[in-house]
Amino acid sequence: MDPSLRRLHDPTNKKCHRAPSHVVFLSLAGLISFTSLALFQYSPSSPDKEIFTDVTEQARIAWRHFSGESPDRFLIETMGGGVAFLDFDSDGFEDLFFVNGGETPHGKSPVPVRNALYHNLGNGKFEDVAAKAGVDRLTFYGMGVAAGDFDNDGFPDLYVTGFPSSALFHNNGDGTFTDVTDLAGVKNAGRWAASAAWFDFDRDGYLDLVVTNYARFSFDEIKKCELNGLRTYCEQKAYPGMPLTLYHNNGDGTFTDVSEKSGFAKLIGRALGLVTVDVNDDGWPDLFVARDASPNLLLLNKQNGTFEDFAVDAEVAYDPRGHAKAGMGVDAGDVNGDGKPDFVVTNFNDEYHSLFFSTPSLLYTDQTATSRLAAYTKSYVGWGTHFIDYDNDGSLDLLIVNGHINQVIETTRVDVKYQEPPLLLGNSGKGVFRDMREQAGSAFRSGYRARGLAVGDFDNDGGVDAVFTCLDGKPVLLRNSVGQNHGWVGFELQGTKSNRDAIGAKITVEVGKRKLVRWITGGASYLSSHDRRVVVGIGEDSSTDVNAEIHWPSGTIQRLSRVELKRYHKIVEPITNEPTGKERK
Repeated sequence: MDPSLRRLHDPTNKKCHRAPSHVVFLSLAGLISFTSLALFQYSPSSPDKEIFTDVTEQARIAWRHFSGESPDRFLIETMGGGVAFLDFDSDGFEDLFFVNGGETPHGKSPVPVRNALYHNLGNGKFEDVAAKAGVDRLTFYGMGVAAGDFDNDGFPDLYVTGFPSSALFHNNGDGTFTDVTDLAGVKNAGRWAASAAWFDFDRDGYLDLVVTNYARFSFDEIKKCELNGLRTYCEQKAYPGMPLTLYHNNGDGTFTDVSEKSGFAKLIGRALGLVTVDVNDDGWPDLFVARDASPNLLLLNKQNGTFEDFAVDAEVAYDPRGHAKAGMGVDAGDVNGDGKPDFVVTNFNDEYHSLFFSTPSLLYTDQTATSRLAAYTKSYVGWGTHFIDYDNDGSLDLLIVNGHINQVIETTRVDVKYQEPPLLLGNSGKGVFRDMREQAGSAFRSGYRARGLAVGDFDNDGGVDAVFTCLDGKPVLLRNSVGQNHGWVGFELQGTKSNRDAIGAKITVEVGKRKLVRWITGGASYLSSHDRRVVVGIGEDSSTDVNAEIHWPSGTIQRLSRVELKRYHKIVEPITNEPTGKERK
């Protein structure tokens, strides 16, 4: 990034400003209906109701991020923090975990710097139980989080990234976690780790771990840069990049660093966001890595423990002029309905956030301009992003959070702001977006220094909600008020031969002549982790039979017929290919 765009921190420290219905379990024998303990139910939204409502205060979320901003202007102060949706106690409600930053040599906090684990009480309110759970404190500067069940015991564990190390917290299943970093061998010592993702790259049934490392960094090395005579953050090119880290899960609670063997150790650059998805539909998970002033990576799984970077050939490494953009966040999803994963990458202002469409080959086309994404993002610095079908019409829309890093940018630009609004972009169904700012809600007409973004249905009503963090401020929790108006079907997959989280699964839903394809991905967005359940919007086709086909990570194929709408279905992977699943009466 241009050094003139590195920010001076705002000292004013402004704010970043379930009752499930019925759930259905699908097992080898078929569908088994039951009624969850419904503690509350939101009333249906009216047609003129705003799409998202800021319920942060109503939910009793009061945690604040702390960056350690200091006169030394360490770049790390501008980059945190992560957030995760996860059901840590398996009670059927999505909880929230927030990663705090930390102190710097001359950036001290008046109160202890703590993470937050908010337990979803099921009535629209949350309670912070981080201290009781044992995940409130870190011994390092915190960045991001990846939630995943690495030991297949039914409870999601937490991997927290940061500098100069990271940590793995094992979920004990009783509301507490144990730090097993040293035992597991995943400390990632000496590195500034940003995002992380769980995925089963060798399909052995256990989740492996990939970590993006940003740059060489030390609190002992102070870089001095100025803008108009004022001390500011140096551009990212002043910090040499680092390679990725890949840990193989040994299945016994330990991991082996296979970065060299896999080829990841050679991929040096400033890596930030990443997402795992099967790009070429060969049944093996691949990776897209967004990098900052380093070419993006598209890593194809060679099925032998190694990966090949195909980004240049696929034309996703650089912009059309051959420049590496300042990539931060990334997500994958089928935007244009062709059944193949497309990619969005958030970048710096004047670069435009990128949209890449798949083609029948492994060549991608840059649709940044034709989708209108360029027009909407020219003046923004983007971070977290996620495809989300906010109205459940069957087409994936796009949610992006933004925020500049240069406090004095408004003195040099009239079109670029320091605090920037999130974007909710509605999909026409063919990959052309419309800015939903006026209908989206008050949060989309306010400015923030947003960073991490996670999506999940915290009230189990089928409308996917969202949460984002803000640098040195409170997070923002957004409740979806319109997703319930259309038909939808929800899937919660449980692997048996596959990893229990079913990360890497492909779900195809058939509604009449429409085929809607979704994936359970690893990673996605920026520094954040998401609800593992998949909600597929059906739109107005609620009178048509809905059938589904699941391609499990193990290779097993499962077909389901007449899937009931407006329900979550828990689906257990069959031991062998199962032709159909039918609902028990």
